[in-house]
Amino acid sequence: MAFGPEERFVRHLGIYTAVFGLDNYLGMKNTGRLYAAPGKAANIFTARGNTEARAAFHFAAPEGLPYDRRDPRAQQRIIAGRFADEGWEVPRLLTEMAASADFHFDANAQVEMDTWAAGRVVLLGDAGYCAGPTSGRGTSQALMDAYVLAGELAAAGGDHTTAFAAYEQDPGHAGRRRPREHPYRTRQAPRLRRMTGPAGMLSSARPARPR
Repeated sequence: MAFGPEERFVRHLGIYTAVFGLDNYLGMKNTGRLYAAPGKAANIFTARGNTEARAAFHFAAPEGLPYDRRDPRAQQRIIAGRFADEGWEVPRLLTEMAASADFHFDANAQVEMDTWAAGRVVLLGDAGYCAGPTSGRGTSQALMDAYVLAGELAAAGGDHTTAFAAYEQDPGHAGRRRPREHPYRTRQAPRLRRMTGPAGMLSSARPARPR
């Protein structure tokens, strides 16, 4: 609300992802498995010391996809439709998805801001410079920048205006730069273009053979 409509700052990257938890029914140990088909992929990997697993579905939709963020069942129907004819563990994963209690679906997107502060409101982590889910750095970015921000506030004696300006310029955090210059934004976009482009995993990968 302090910065304006989300559409001004969020750039979609043409991929949608669903993630959810399930039992480690494959008995995997500290590993994961991937299934890839043209325009889509599914994977499952271990979690919580191999006592659980996480699964994800990914599919390319460069034209964008309208959906209700408040309706997980409708989102699951989108996933089920996209993966209805796939083999491997996909049918089992679709069944597990329908029964999951922690299903999450969203677009792969990056946040590009001209500033991370407005008045007494300041952004950090995904809120200010989301690198996209494939980076795996959202939590790390937020924690490191919370540390940087706390240091700037302490150095400024609590003067938020001075601290916020220093926070935007501080070079001490290896994963952060000034707005519009964030390195994850520039690194992630080419990577995702490789995934969705003519030779990318989500555009031309061959279907995995059932094991």
